[in-house]
Amino acid sequence: MRISPATNQSASHDIAATPRLPLLLTIDEAADLLRTSRRAIYAMIARHQLPGVVRIRRRVLVRSADLLDWLHQKRAPSPEE
Repeated sequence: MRISPATNQSASHDIAATPRLPLLLTIDEAADLLRTSRRAIYAMIARHQLPGVVRIRRRVLVRSADLLDWLHQKRAPSPEE
């Protein structure tokens, strides 16, 4: 998966370089983004821990915006905050 820096800054995040991602991520793309395995992604889906899961027939996809928002909420506050 190739991620290029976005040209527009998202107003809802304080991220310096927001990656440009497709609207829906495959399990492999979500695993790459979270730096984990496919197996871990499927386990998180089974436990309802991963937001934005979309099932289209047999395909399982993840909404990139929901995943990025979830990651932003999970981050630890910086010492300056």
